[in-house]
Parts: sequence; C-alpha cells; structure tokens
Amino acid sequence: MAAAAAAAHSLSLPRAAPLLLRLLSSPRRHPAAARRFRCSSAPAQPHRPGGGADRRLRGELRSRAMSNSTKSTALAESVVAGSEGDVELLPFVNDKHGGVIVEMMTPMDPQLFSASLKASLLKWREQGIRGVWIKLPINLANLIQFAVEEGFWYHHAEETYLMLTYWLPATTHTLPVNATHRVGVGAFVMNDKREVLAVQEKSGVLRGLGVWKFPTGVVEPGEDINIGAVREVKEETGIDTEFVEVLAFRQSHKAFFEKSDLFFVCILRPLSFDITKQESEIEAAQWMPVEEFAAQPFVKKHELVKYILEVGLAKVDKDYAGFSPILIKSAFTDKRSFFYMNRRDLDKASESSSTQND
Repeated sequence: MAAAAAAAHSLSLPRAAPLLLRLLSSPRRHPAAARRFRCSSAPAQPHRPGGGADRRLRGELRSRAMSNSTKSTALAESVVAGSEGDVELLPFVNDKHGGVIVEMMTPMDPQLFSASLKASLLKWREQGIRGVWIKLPINLANLIQFAVEEGFWYHHAEETYLMLTYWLPATTHTLPVNATHRVGVGAFVMNDKREVLAVQEKSGVLRGLGVWKFPTGVVEPGEDINIGAVREVKEETGIDTEFVEVLAFRQSHKAFFEKSDLFFVCILRPLSFDITKQESEIEAAQWMPVEEFAAQPFVKKHELVKYILEVGLAKVDKDYAGFSPILIKSAFTDKRSFFYMNRRDLDKASESSSTQND
C-alpha cells in the first residue's frame, strides 16, 4: 500500500530539538494573519461564481498560501539542516486526484502538530502532491489556528468536524467547491374522493395565516428523494403512502444561508387515510377537496403551488408522465443508486422502434 508506506514515512531531523522547539513555541505571526483567523469564526460564505469580492478573497488566500508555503519550506529545510531528531509526518491516505487526506483522530500537542504539518507539506511538495485536505473533529479545534497559519482555508463544516484544504502547486487551485444545494420535496397526495392531503404549519412564513399547503420537507443526508417524500408525509400527517413519480422540480438560489435549493414535486399514492398530525411542526392537517384547495387566494397568487396542483391533476386525470426511480448499478463501486426517468415514454419509443425494424 503506497498510502500506508507514505504515512509511515518520517522526515529525519538531526537532534537539535531545542532549536525546533524555540522556532515552534514562539511562532512569528503576521498581525494581519492573526486578525484574519479571529474573524474566520463567522460562518463561511459559499462560493459565488463571478463575484468580485469572492475573487479577491480567493486571490488573497492563494497569495497567503504561497507566501506561507515559502516561509514554511524555508523553516522546515533550515531545521532539517541544523538539528537532530525525528519529526513524524501526519498520517494520511492518498485521494484519487493526486492529493492527500489527513484525518486527525486523536488529540495532539499543537506545537507537535505544527512541526509535523510543516514537515509533511515539505515532503508532499517534493512528491508532487497537489491538494491537501485536513479533517479536524470538533474536539481538536485547538489545531485549526496552526493549519490556517500554514495557508489552509476552510472548505466546509458539519456538526462534528471542520474540513480544511490547501493547494501545494504555485498555480490556481482546481479543488472542488463545497456542496452548493440542499434538496427539498413536496408531496401531492390525492384520495379517491378527489381530496388532497393538506397541512397548516406552526412555523415559517405561513404561520398563523390559515393557509393550507402540500406537505413539504428537506431530504436527509444519504436519503433518496422517493424515500424522503414518503417519510415527510408520514411525519407530518401520519399517512402511509407509496411513491409514484417525480412530476417536476424547481431550482432556486440563495434559499438557505446563501445555498441554492432543488425542490422535487412528487406524487404519492395513499395507503392509509386516518390523519395524525405532527404536534411539533403541524398546526392542522386534513383531506381537502381539490377545488377548495385551489380556490385559496394564496394558491392563486403563488405560481409554484399552482404548478404543483396543475401537474398533479394532469397526472391523475390526463396523460402526464413524470419520472419514476429505477435502481441502477455502478461500474466503479458496489453501490446502487436511483435513476429517475420517464419509463412509460421510453418503453413506447422502444416498442415503436422494434415494430419499425420488424
């Protein structure tokens, strides 16, 4: 294993640890860099293509990274040349794009972390490594400062960790940006009496307005769209359903902390009919005659809801075809995923082609 061998490699340093400790125990920090670090505790802004401020920020990060890189390399080389002892490289694995991933798992003295990081960057640069990723769990937040001082920047954060990244070549980085979208679902559910499942919410912009809307929600991490739609309906109303199709979807921007949003309109078939509303989020839930639902001033004014109603009724009453999930295999992993497609029209096209060939 090349990754394991590289991870086990250590950079030999002559044993003048006092010199190394003096260099690391009282690091020279540029006041501006320190100020930038203190300000970085605010929520990071997402990537905005074409934004002037964003370009300036990325340019500043690249300049700082290259400047710090030069200083770090000079410091590491001087320590290698004039001291005795060993500094272990940080544990890492190779990624698929010529980079390395460091996942810190156990507590580490900040000064030793700083020394190992400097030595690791020096070695990785010699090896032609490009991108460096450091995953720091929340209990190792005390190490963030030392990574930032070497030129690392925030990439993304989750509940339990922060991911930092760094680009070693003296070129514009090609690292992927953080996730840009969240995924929402809306459910069109109609019974045999031509009543649609509708709810009133306890919170949000519609709170207290008496507006009836379709059940909606956000897909959870690792959850498929069809599973998320069924779950949301069950949570909000207690109704069991069967997923039928994705009827349409909408993309919007700056919807949630500057993130974009993909909202999938789904049609579900009811399997039960007795409603039990979700006490924490739902003020009321009912089976509502579709004409009464459509007559609401809010529905007439809000184009998204009008279109959801229109495509839902087109599916029930006419020949509208949405996208049904097909479970497919991958040529690269053992994982399976859902491919959403208009299977009905594809089958018709295949039958027509077969007939013509005969």
